[in-house]
Amino acid sequence: MKNINIETSVQESNEAAETSWLKKLGPGLITGAADDDPSGIATYSQAGAQFGMGMLWTLLFTYPLMVGIQIVSARIGRVTGKGLAGNIREYYPRWLLYGIVGLLLVANTINIAADVSAMGEALALLIGGPSRLYAAAFGILSLLLQIFIPYTRYVRILKWLTLALLAYVATVFAVHISWPAVATSIFFPRLTWNSAAVTMIVAVFGTTISPYLFFWQASQEVEELQADPRAKPLKEAPDQARANFRRIKIDTYIGMGFSNLVAFFIILTTAVTLHVHGITSIDTSAQAASALRPLAGEFAFILFSAGIIGTGLLAVPVLAGSAAYATAGALNWKKGLEHKPLVAKEFYGIIAFSTLAGVALGFAPIDPIKALYWSAVINGVISVPIMAVMMLMATRADIMGRFSVARRLKLLGWMATGAMALAVFAMFATFGK
Repeated sequence: MKNINIETSVQESNEAAETSWLKKLGPGLITGAADDDPSGIATYSQAGAQFGMGMLWTLLFTYPLMVGIQIVSARIGRVTGKGLAGNIREYYPRWLLYGIVGLLLVANTINIAADVSAMGEALALLIGGPSRLYAAAFGILSLLLQIFIPYTRYVRILKWLTLALLAYVATVFAVHISWPAVATSIFFPRLTWNSAAVTMIVAVFGTTISPYLFFWQASQEVEELQADPRAKPLKEAPDQARANFRRIKIDTYIGMGFSNLVAFFIILTTAVTLHVHGITSIDTSAQAASALRPLAGEFAFILFSAGIIGTGLLAVPVLAGSAAYATAGALNWKKGLEHKPLVAKEFYGIIAFSTLAGVALGFAPIDPIKALYWSAVINGVISVPIMAVMMLMATRADIMGRFSVARRLKLLGWMATGAMALAVFAMFATFGK
């Protein structure tokens, strides 16, 4: 009887640990899922429509680079107890800080405009009605949720919204796939180095490795830290390092894996439907959903459209929130979704500004495709100096204390930085061609 009680006790302890672990899974998962926003879906749809399965290899290539740089950003937040902007403010020139944050705010606002517009178009496809009014409603709903729901409750909503991405996994099973051809395209790709292919590779890189994700994950580590009264920055509590580094590693591997898996399925779905039928030009995610309808059937169309709305509801607060964290950190304002609006007025003001400005852009006579293109250009340009500064911070003992990143993570982070630098160089080299 005593042995049975001991075994039962151990089992209950393991189950409690597992439940606790699932509750802690968050910053990496949400960050990865938010990467597949409606504008990202448009990029992946265009890759599949234009090049078929020829771009599937890019997601296998970017996965370890994405994991490496996101782990670095998360570690900086957890070790120092400050977000990226706060650390840059303390240790680097103000002109660098303000330049990066200003461009990030512009790029994120344009991205929000593209995302809420895509959400509005997707709902209009499903039920009919005015897409711009739907877009405005989605933007305002996202803003109200961020303002009036505390972080510890709001993060649960974001976790559930990550399930919306499963729509793109399910869509694949609604169409016929030749899996041997998929494997060949991944591991033995036929690389074409013309202007269109290079531009698309750059677009996929810029979509998977984005500056707003760095700021968001680092800031979410700080939020998690502040939400737990027992937790402290790891520089002050080194005994908490092992458990937190392990959590960050697994959380980020899962989150980025989920992100790239969904992107993989979007490219694959559009490759075996749109590309095969000669539809090679897709500008928006809603256009991709509409084009799928006669080719893949009503079920695939509904899943694809619903996924746009779900991912948008996840991505818009991440875009607005990362802009607010960066701006508030740069200007040393009180920040955090756990604070009430009157306590962190400036922080919530930036969230409101970027969200409402994004909604307003949807009503402006601006070509959304060109706006999104320039947003991608800005993101690509600022990602390189941000990543370089992150890597320098992660190896400085005065910033990270005894927790400077190890050789393997350092190598992976610098490889990601170098890959983005090459992608940006290629992007400018193909301008006008």
